[in-house]
Amino acid sequence: MAISGRFFLLALLAVVPVIAVPGPTSWLLALGVLLLVLVVDLSLAPSPRRVSLRRDLLASVRLGESTTAQLLLVNDSSRPLRAQVKDGWQPSAGAVNPLQRLRVPAQERAAMRVSLVPVRRGDLGSAHVTIRSYGPLGMAAWHKTVTAPGTLRVLPPFHAKRHLPSRLRKLRELDGRAAVQIRGAGTEFDSLRDYVRGDDVRSIDWRATARRREVVVRTWRPERDRRVVIILDTSRTSAARIDDEPALDTGIEAALLLAVLAERGGDRVSLIAYDRRVRTRVSSTGKGNMLNAMVEGLAPLEPELIELDAQAIPGQVRAVTAHRALVVLVTSLDAGAAEEGLLPLVAQLARKHVVVIASVRDPALDAARLERSSTTLAYRAAAAEHALNRRAAITAVVKSYGAEVVDAPPHQLPPELADTYIRLKAAGRL
Repeated sequence: MAISGRFFLLALLAVVPVIAVPGPTSWLLALGVLLLVLVVDLSLAPSPRRVSLRRDLLASVRLGESTTAQLLLVNDSSRPLRAQVKDGWQPSAGAVNPLQRLRVPAQERAAMRVSLVPVRRGDLGSAHVTIRSYGPLGMAAWHKTVTAPGTLRVLPPFHAKRHLPSRLRKLRELDGRAAVQIRGAGTEFDSLRDYVRGDDVRSIDWRATARRREVVVRTWRPERDRRVVIILDTSRTSAARIDDEPALDTGIEAALLLAVLAERGGDRVSLIAYDRRVRTRVSSTGKGNMLNAMVEGLAPLEPELIELDAQAIPGQVRAVTAHRALVVLVTSLDAGAAEEGLLPLVAQLARKHVVVIASVRDPALDAARLERSSTTLAYRAAAAEHALNRRAAITAVVKSYGAEVVDAPPHQLPPELADTYIRLKAAGRL
């Protein structure tokens, strides 16, 4: 049971005659009237137990987009329902109007629409609905919380998709579908054409030149149907917040852009989210749209506060392919985690595969190293300089193993990783 503000106002009004005519009789009369009003109002209020609920909710929505959750209330009682209803969405669901007043006639239904603007990726839910059923006077209400589970899956926003058209144009140029064709070691022969100034003399086909008595060059296109394996680190280092966003979310953006680009480039892509066990695994060889499958698989991922099992990653790669592949490890270059597990892992993978390490760098470090106007800021600059130097040292060791490193701020990591893939493909290293 709940008492409304109207009842308290009535109680204040009841004090007036008590003050005017003081005495026990006045007190008892005032309390009797208040109790009578309360009992009558509650007796005329329909029970919330006679209200049935049904949810109508979209299965998923992208982060940053809004949606509407509809809650259908059916009044099974013989009295009109005057209710205050609250849909119990968690705060990150961004419910704009979760508390509403509804009037539902007897044996009829009404819809309650709640606007949602999610602020976090993942599975967001509402476990219950609270109903306060008021009497006709609005003095008191029956209060009940009803279990009514509902889940909305908030997908990654994939802001990096805006970089896709420009990178696809570069791939089309490499593939010979545009005017530009290139020569590169390890690429596949495409066709012959007349020599023009600026062509690499190593691409001249001397036999064809002798037959046609004109200088002819070979054109090449990048090899297709190569393996690209993306390992997304979901261990404790991915929980670090950089630019008010978890490092894992930045890694998801980079992985999605690279996966779509590689698939459009004719390569077979596999994405594995891993820490000590596989959190999700998606491959372009499966049925259906690969991007949708990846987005659905990555949406509920959360960083796990455990160490990455780096020794098991080569086994995960072997489970995907036994051949040479491009292995992209989206992880952290922090000193502790890298020295213990990353460096031995890179050394092992680089013996057989082309390895790329993609890591998000905190731009606050670059800003802190330049600010030295006070003693506190000078110490902070020294700490930032030390962290960046350790990061540079780890990068140098990784490159000495023959691997590539993409270390960039959050908004630059996805396009720079895509450019690295295009560069490797153009050089015929895949």
